[in-house]
Amino acid sequence: MRASERHEKIIELVKDQGYVSTDDLVAMFEVSPQTIRRDLNELADANKIRRNHGGATLANSAENSPYSDRKVMNQHEKNRIAQALVKHIPDGSTLFIDIGTTPEAVAKALLDHHQQLRIVTNNINAAIILMTKPDFKVILAGGEVRNRDGGVTGEATLDFISQFRLDFGILGISGIDFDGSLLDFDYHEVRVKRAIIENSRAVFLPVDHSKFGRNAMVNLGKIEDIDLIVTNQTPPKEINDIIKSLEIKLEMV
Repeated sequence: MRASERHEKIIELVKDQGYVSTDDLVAMFEVSPQTIRRDLNELADANKIRRNHGGATLANSAENSPYSDRKVMNQHEKNRIAQALVKHIPDGSTLFIDIGTTPEAVAKALLDHHQQLRIVTNNINAAIILMTKPDFKVILAGGEVRNRDGGVTGEATLDFISQFRLDFGILGISGIDFDGSLLDFDYHEVRVKRAIIENSRAVFLPVDHSKFGRNAMVNLGKIEDIDLIVTNQTPPKEINDIIKSLEIKLEMV
C-alpha cells in the first residue's frame, strides 16, 4: 500500500473512531512503527490529524460534527450501549436526559421495557420520542432552542434544571481526554451538563469508542463525576487506568 493510501485510511479511521493508536495502525497496515510515526507526523503537519499519546485524534477541537452526521455515526453501537444502560434504570425512576444522539438512543431504549418514569430533558428530540409512552411524564426545559439539533440551552435552561433533584442523569459528551477530562464544544451547553451532574444522585455515561481521546475545547468535568460508563470497546490504557483507580463501574457491550 502506498503512503498516500495509508494516509487516506488513517484519516478515515480517525474520523470514525475519534482516536487510533500507533500500535493498532502498525498491526493493521503491517508496517514498522517508524513508518506509522512518519505517516502521523506528515498528516499532523498538514493539519489533517492531531498527534496525541501514542496515536492520533481529530484535528478540529473547536467545532462539533454536524448533527446529521452524528445521528448516523456508530448508530448500531449507540443502540447496543443504550439497551445495556437502561437495564440499570428501575421502573418508577426519575431522570435527566441530556442533549446528544446517544442520549436520544437511550430515550428510544426506555420505551421498550420501562414504566412510570419521570423524565426532565433539554433535548426536544428525546422529548418527542418519550412522549409517545402514556405512562411516562416528560418535562421539557425552557430556554433557547438550537435549530441544528433540537437542544435547549441558556440561562433559563440552567435555572430550570437546577430546580430538580433526580435519581439518574444520562449525560452526553463529545470527548474524554487522556487525563480523564470530560469535554464538549459549547460553553452554554456545558453549564447545563454540570447542572445535570450536580442534581443527579447517580450519573450514567453512555459513550461509544469514538469519544475516547477525542478533542473538544470546553472542559465540563472529570470522569470521577460518573458512576457508570457503558461503552462498546475497552478505553485506551490511560483512560482505563483512571477508571480502574477510581473504581468507576465500566460495562462493555
